Amino acid sequence: MSLGLVGRKVGMTRIFTDDGESQPVTVLDVSNNRITQIKTPDTDGYSAVQVTFGKRRASRVNKPSAGHFAKAAVEAGHMLKEFRVTQEQLASLKPGTVIAVDIFQTGQKVDVTGISIGKGYAGVIKRHHFSSNRASHGNSKSHNVPGSIGMAQDPGRVFPGKRMSGHLGSVQRTTQNLEVLRVDTARGLLLVKGAIPGSRGGDVVIHPSVKTPKIGVKPVVKIDARAGAKGGAQSGKRAGT
Repeated sequence: MSLGLVGRKVGMTRIFTDDGESQPVTVLDVSNNRITQIKTPDTDGYSAVQVTFGKRRASRVNKPSAGHFAKAAVEAGHMLKEFRVTQEQLASLKPGTVIAVDIFQTGQKVDVTGISIGKGYAGVIKRHHFSSNRASHGNSKSHNVPGSIGMAQDPGRVFPGKRMSGHLGSVQRTTQNLEVLRVDTARGLLLVKGAIPGSRGGDVVIHPSVKTPKIGVKPVVKIDARAGAKGGAQSGKRAGT
């Protein structure tokens, strides 16, 4: 339950650290994130912040959406996203507020969600990483095919979920635990280490990582007293012999 940002994938490049090491980064434009609605447990049953990003022509905005943006006194955007937050975080937020990029810090771990690049209709080798069949020695016109997909008369059908050829890509995917290398507050840019799902110009959602280990928390190791006593007795017996 933490506040994030909505943005656009600009593309990939590289930057150099102070030690001269090259780091591949993805540039994300998260400028002008504005709050369109505050949801509270009293009115909606949960605590959340609705954020919009980008611009949309007035002719492309329907009347319900236009009224929704007008109520918050913000410019119409082309994307809406909700972030679940705590009630303490809601106290400092209100509709129309612009969320700056500095809510993220350099070195912070984030999760980035986007729509993967669509590949169209693909075979099983490209879609599911199947191995191709033999190129010769009796193989005739069965080189890049999936092979047998069914069984005998019992059950006599193809089970649902069988990995076959079909549409590849163009689905929502999330890349976790990416490191923020730079935060450009002047231009509203985030430079994230590594690649993220989607093509250039695609919409992305950035929020703090949910799997980042907590610093300073040590794992609890439980020791079985019976095992310790047994081990001590055996060691004493060996020492006596």
